Amino acid sequence: MRRRPTALVTAALLAAALTGCSEPTAPAESPATAAPSAAPTPEVPAGAAPAERFAVGVRQVKLNRGGDRALPVTLWYPAGGAAGGAVKRSVPAADGRFPVVLFSHGLGARPEDYQVLLTRWVAAGFVVAAPRFPHTSTGGDGSVLDVLNQPADVSYVLTQVLALGEKAGDPLRGRLDPEQVAATGHSAGGVTTIGLFTTGRDARLDAGIVLAGTGLGVGTAFAGTVAPQLFVHGQADEVVEYAAGKAVFDAVPWPKAMLSLPKGDHGRGLLSDARSLSVVADTTTEFLRWTLYGDAAAKERLPSRATRGDVAAFDDRL
Repeated sequence: MRRRPTALVTAALLAAALTGCSEPTAPAESPATAAPSAAPTPEVPAGAAPAERFAVGVRQVKLNRGGDRALPVTLWYPAGGAAGGAVKRSVPAADGRFPVVLFSHGLGARPEDYQVLLTRWVAAGFVVAAPRFPHTSTGGDGSVLDVLNQPADVSYVLTQVLALGEKAGDPLRGRLDPEQVAATGHSAGGVTTIGLFTTGRDARLDAGIVLAGTGLGVGTAFAGTVAPQLFVHGQADEVVEYAAGKAVFDAVPWPKAMLSLPKGDHGRGLLSDARSLSVVADTTTEFLRWTLYGDAAAKERLPSRATRGDVAAFDDRL
């Protein structure tokens, strides 16, 4: 019985943090670049990301973790054929073994809402698996507290998706690299992603990207082996305050970086405004190339990608 008031308070706080609809506040001052703190060196094996661009294929996988936890997953993957053009459904995968990137959507959203960003990652040589959560997606019951169940959902999805790489006859057999995996997410999906490195630590994860996230409900007790983290947050975020995202970033004990967009709000400035989206896409892609492919040149390019056009500031502690 003692747990119920705590759960209710957490639900109320999550609702306030993730469903606000107020006008964007004035941009905060650009953060001063702090002196890099000592951090463990990530075990990123040296390698090289693909130099070519890939066509993008997509398929749906129906999963269910039990009970009311249906988890349909959208899988975008590098496909054979010429790069560019529209995403093609259920086409053959490109040759090669590709790292896996999990993506968690925001409250009231769907995986396909993020297709422009996610397919940029896929074209660079990553398989992206994005579940649609049962209670927090478009058309769900809006149960904000269910966000706290989503880290376990994502771990389940990862297990099932990696199994496709070993399944006879599956189009992705032999195409997935189970040793190179990252978790990413936006807003409530950012909470989910943080949870995968704190209270619901999944030891299979090598890196994380948090877009407009907060540690509310999942905490900041980062655990397990070193996993570099990249935070992306708008300083005019009207839903999750910039300070909330910065507080989680400050708590990360591992190599980390934060991309701060002075004019970025909660969603549009991060994911649809052409200039900021280009910077976010390029920066996150280079981060994934480094952490999952071990591409040292990608790490070296990160600062220039992040600060191109004066769209964002980059606190680099990688």
